[in-house]
Amino acid sequence: MPGVYNAILARLVERAGFPAVYVSGAGVTNSLLGMPDTAFVTLTEMAETCGHICRATSLPVVADADTGYGEALQAARAVQVLSASGLAGIHLEDQAMPKRCGHLDGKEVVPAEQMASKIRAAVSARPDPDFIIIARTDAKAIEGIESAIERAKRYLDAGADAIFPEALTSRGEFEQFAQAVKAPLMANMTEFGKTPLFTAKEFAEMGYKMAIFPQTLFRVMMKSAETALAALSRDGGQASLIDQMQTRAELYDLLSYAEYEAFDKRMGESE
Repeated sequence: MPGVYNAILARLVERAGFPAVYVSGAGVTNSLLGMPDTAFVTLTEMAETCGHICRATSLPVVADADTGYGEALQAARAVQVLSASGLAGIHLEDQAMPKRCGHLDGKEVVPAEQMASKIRAAVSARPDPDFIIIARTDAKAIEGIESAIERAKRYLDAGADAIFPEALTSRGEFEQFAQAVKAPLMANMTEFGKTPLFTAKEFAEMGYKMAIFPQTLFRVMMKSAETALAALSRDGGQASLIDQMQTRAELYDLLSYAEYEAFDKRMGESE
């Protein structure tokens, strides 16, 4: 699942043939607010962004719901609000507030039972049993792999549908976790973090059903924008950048522009 932070990228993911879309909390925070991924995005902002994304694609969309925006009561409301946006599921994490990017040092986790209560609340609040609740644990970096495994089992007992072990650092750890935790598993393949670069196929071989690439598109686009700005500043024009651009025709095709025009024309015709 490539990570997106807006609706047009979701359309591009669908056109590229992927089976699902991931909404990155970091991507939304960075792009919408220009701020770091430190629990600045509100539930309302995330739900609005997810609604735009879900309406732009027919693919199932899974979103980052951070710590549930509070405790058990707030996690229950988050499920109600986010499911109404059209999402297929969310993941909740066991970090203490203020949360940090999962691949940074200095994280803290809440007691396992506190997280389990959030999961129970989230499961009880979902309006549709097909809405997926994925429990993320950040405990490996703080308490070790065995603690992460035990937490995962507790979260499954609390009703989680799948488990997301964050910031594992080797193939051995991914395999150890998969052998110990009998549930659908999600892997995070972020760049410049604590996890070595693996392919989706390699994750599947290790026992993982889902692999997210949360910031790949964001990072590539930001570097491309940086390069374009340097060229525009240097040259005073964009001629050297034309070959690197999506054309107007390609964009309009992605947006189904002709279909909107045809609809507008039909609506304006008298019988």
